[in-house]
Amino acid sequence: MNKSTMYRIYKSEKTVSFRKTTEKWGGLSNMAKGYPLLINNIPIQSSEILYQACRYPEHPDIQKLIITNSNPFEAKKIARKYDALTRAGWEENRVSIMKWCVRVKLCQNWKPFFELLNATNEANIVEHSDKDIFWGARKESDNSFYGINVLGRILMETRELARKKGQDGFLIIPPLKIDRFDILGDPISIIRADKPDNSPIIPLF
Repeated sequence: MNKSTMYRIYKSEKTVSFRKTTEKWGGLSNMAKGYPLLINNIPIQSSEILYQACRYPEHPDIQKLIITNSNPFEAKKIARKYDALTRAGWEENRVSIMKWCVRVKLCQNWKPFFELLNATNEANIVEHSDKDIFWGARKESDNSFYGINVLGRILMETRELARKKGQDGFLIIPPLKIDRFDILGDPISIIRADKPDNSPIIPLF
């Protein structure tokens, strides 16, 4: 087992956890509203919706169903319906894609998202999930969390990078160098903190 897939234990007193988007640390969740994204001038409601759309670069029709849904929970359900059409190499690339989505969220929502990340101080960040201990970690009887906690670890890594580099380090986010990294039939362009040109926002709703 490599380090990126090792299970870990996080003591509750040293941990910031999130489960519901309405809770204090809910904005750390990919499901959280209030962190809109603009990808190729296409408005996308949340990083979860962007992540799910990235499963289907060869199926723009499915991507459109996902990204035109303003509810990330419903968008995820739609994505799951088409599991059999998930892109080749998804398992190998999904962590890199998730990391990219979180960085895009920070790039385009610097002030609110960095303030939230920074407010966690040096605490461990854990997505509390009793079902999915790959992305998150479950609560144990000894008042600790146990899981791989990949999303929490991405958030902690992003927090440290943001403190080190500041906003200037997140003004642009390049696309991932993987095959068919597309949205609605076009390659995903460099993501910028502000709108890069005068191109109209593409209305999809």
